Amino acid sequence: MQFRISARTGLLSLLLLCAGLLNTFAFAPYSWHALPLLTLTILAVTLRQSQTPGQAAWLAYCYGLGWFGLGVSWVHVSIATFGGMPLIASLGIMALLVAYLSLFPALAAYTAARLVANRSHYWPLLLAVCWTLSENLRSWLFTGFPWLSLGYSQTDGWLASYAPLVGETGINFILLLAAGSFALLWRYQANRVAQWQLAAAVMLLVLAPAPNHFKGWQTTGAQVPVALVQGNIRQELRWAPEQELPTMKKYMQLTRPQLAERLVIWPEAAIPQVEPEAQAYLFNLDMLAAENKAAVVTGILDWKRNGDAYNGMIVVGDTGVKGQIYHYETRNRYQKHHLLPIGEFVPFERFLRDVAPFFDLPNSSFARGEWQQPNLQAKGYQLLAALCFEIAFPRQIRANFSDDTDFLLTVSNDAWFGDSHGPWQHLEIARMRALEFGRPLLRATNTGVTAAVGADGQVLAQLPQFQDGVLTLDVPLTQGRTLYSQVGDWPLYAFCLLTCAMLWWRQRQRKETAPAALFTPANTAEPVSVTPVEPMAEHAPAEPPTKERIEPHF
Repeated sequence: MQFRISARTGLLSLLLLCAGLLNTFAFAPYSWHALPLLTLTILAVTLRQSQTPGQAAWLAYCYGLGWFGLGVSWVHVSIATFGGMPLIASLGIMALLVAYLSLFPALAAYTAARLVANRSHYWPLLLAVCWTLSENLRSWLFTGFPWLSLGYSQTDGWLASYAPLVGETGINFILLLAAGSFALLWRYQANRVAQWQLAAAVMLLVLAPAPNHFKGWQTTGAQVPVALVQGNIRQELRWAPEQELPTMKKYMQLTRPQLAERLVIWPEAAIPQVEPEAQAYLFNLDMLAAENKAAVVTGILDWKRNGDAYNGMIVVGDTGVKGQIYHYETRNRYQKHHLLPIGEFVPFERFLRDVAPFFDLPNSSFARGEWQQPNLQAKGYQLLAALCFEIAFPRQIRANFSDDTDFLLTVSNDAWFGDSHGPWQHLEIARMRALEFGRPLLRATNTGVTAAVGADGQVLAQLPQFQDGVLTLDVPLTQGRTLYSQVGDWPLYAFCLLTCAMLWWRQRQRKETAPAALFTPANTAEPVSVTPVEPMAEHAPAEPPTKERIEPHF
């Protein structure tokens, strides 16, 4: 992957860095939905002009530096403000994170360039395929960080109607296919294959509203009274021992007037005591909720006798299941499976915890819950739980989704990220899950953005950030299954792998059937000589070849 960075390559690198920076404005809270199609087209045009796979990788890497450098800048808030790291160290950690994430678009570009020449008319399809597979790798490698996948920019955009069919991953694929096809129009040189790809991309864009007729779900006509509680506890006070009782009292005071026959949701770790120590409080809350025919779902930490700690959710009050009441170790609970690196577990913790206070954050040694867990039961409804970061992993949601699931539920504490765009991006990701699975979503957070989302991904109501309050509303129920909830991303991944295999085989066949005169035999001791052939008279019979002469074959 060695190449000389010329003045032209330098200018292209700067152009792609700026294009990547623009991507941030495609996501919430800015939501300029058309930007990714523009920036990806610029990327595709420059990749087609690259001379080597290494150069293509470098150009895509520059695009990634802009894309993630500004897009995930909110991570710096948690590192610098709450992690106890000096500025230079926090900037260094951010630089490493951005450099790592930028490897994935570079990998996609390099692989596409290796599989087929940049001038190939299969370029749009192959770019979309390699990008999709690279993004899949980003979603699980080292526990995964699928944040800012470009399909999320369409949550309120023109392509949102594809979510129930192919999910955010499929929308991402459509964006790349369209961008690659538009790139072929630059210095237009296209054969029938390229024209078909361009036609397919244009049809996918123009006919985007059509899938609304095939979403697979419908409203039942029933509505559920819901209350989402936002405590607005400052992050630096959440785990202070002297703030335990005031925090618990505040949540009780906010909730008590809204209990009557409601489904009440509290944020992640709303109760600042571990569950065994909070039993008296929980029993009182359980009785109060049951008396009012209400159920309260709250985030809470659990510390087992064997030393394992879990970040989880429990249900108190009216579960809707006869004979099921709250008690410690009740099975009606959820334990977080997808833990956040550094925040909830520390890789190589024996070495890193002594480096800086950032690697010794409170509650950063959790055990993992199971990949598949039963839906929570509350007031007779089934809630598919996802704690904080987990809502960004559609495979986990699909693994726990069933025909009986009534709500998607996510609780979080985005106070870590202050007044940045991080919490808004987080809400946008959650809304995409509602679109993909055709179920209303309830989201309760400590400082915002607390919101209720319909099965169509639209926000029904939300609370302002950095204010305590209770959001009350009636949420309509839905039934039915989207195509995506049934098959997930596997058909698209299978198509991508099959496409790569077919293009690789096609490339191999071309090499094997190429004219023999165009290749020099390898590992031969003597050079091959070709004896010139004298011009033959018209209608004269051809002379048989002699042993000293080798006829070229075409």
